[in-house]
Amino acid sequence: MTKPETALNSLVGFTRLLRGAGIATGSDRVQALIHAVSELNPTSIADLYWAGRITLCSRPEDLPIYDQAFALWFGGEPPLARHAADVAEAIDNKTPPASAAEPRQAHDDRSSSASASGLEVLRNKDIALMNDVERVQLRAMLAMLARAPPQRPNRRRRPATAGRVDSRRTVRAMLRRGGEVGRVHYHDAGTRPRRVVLLLDISGSMSAYSDALLRYAYAYARSRPRTEVFTLGTRLTRITRQLATPGADAAMAAVASAIADWSGGTRLGAGIKDFLDCYGQSGMARGAITVVASDGWESGDAALLGNQMRRLRRLARRIVWVHPHRARPGFEPLTAGIAAALPSIDDFIAGHSLAALTELSQLLSDQ
Repeated sequence: MTKPETALNSLVGFTRLLRGAGIATGSDRVQALIHAVSELNPTSIADLYWAGRITLCSRPEDLPIYDQAFALWFGGEPPLARHAADVAEAIDNKTPPASAAEPRQAHDDRSSSASASGLEVLRNKDIALMNDVERVQLRAMLAMLARAPPQRPNRRRRPATAGRVDSRRTVRAMLRRGGEVGRVHYHDAGTRPRRVVLLLDISGSMSAYSDALLRYAYAYARSRPRTEVFTLGTRLTRITRQLATPGADAAMAAVASAIADWSGGTRLGAGIKDFLDCYGQSGMARGAITVVASDGWESGDAALLGNQMRRLRRLARRIVWVHPHRARPGFEPLTAGIAAALPSIDDFIAGHSLAALTELSQLLSDQ
């Protein structure tokens, strides 16, 4: 089990302990805790304590329970925390501590091993087959998907210690010294984040994956400023502004109110044409990495989809198609939509699981 997964499992377990003790730890608070910990030092018990106290406690009466639960779950005595002698009583015996006959280390080792196995299963499980509990865990782990954004060269050069000689600065410095030879100045083009455009199919055939893909887009757009997100169904809907709403659940509610064609038919060709006509041709698609997440079922004209994908190919830096069934044994891209789009696609990858979405984030970071 990797370190991020270990930390996530521990945080989720801790919030469940608090919930059992009567502290309202909804999904928005859990995500706030995960975000806070990611910005601090996760190995510091003080940082962890204060991150949880600030994000999870909303009432004064929550604080004593939080202190005791923290001492039980993470061990030791956190800053300002009380001793944990009466922890089991304080949390109504929801999660009893390990007995004296069972050393804490052995208990932790077994829990860690079971957690590692469970998380590995969750990472690779098809999202469409997950139960409600697994979907809650999936949402928390999607919030942890943080990768460096793809970069593009910057036309504006900046001073550097090496690279190309900056003749203008060098000559100006010589003139200020009366023509005396001095230090040679250099400049470098540097880089800036490359725009990423996400086109997400929210039609009926994609309903099992739509929520996970939208939450992935929320996490991705929140951490990468040059990200645009659209949904594709019977029409094109831009949801970049809705995904900027603080809190994943609040953002999903804003997205749901903006989408009028949820779980309907699919007109991919017409949707991509609308994107190019209204946004892409004028600059949004130029040099961008475009991700299309769809199973390729086209209720409209497949030839139109093929034409628009070729048009997008001339503008975009790279086109990535995420297919939820790509990893299934015996899969063949035989639907009319996929067959028409495939010649214009640079990367044709799976999108059925957390592991597949993690690979997508890595692919985007490598561009």
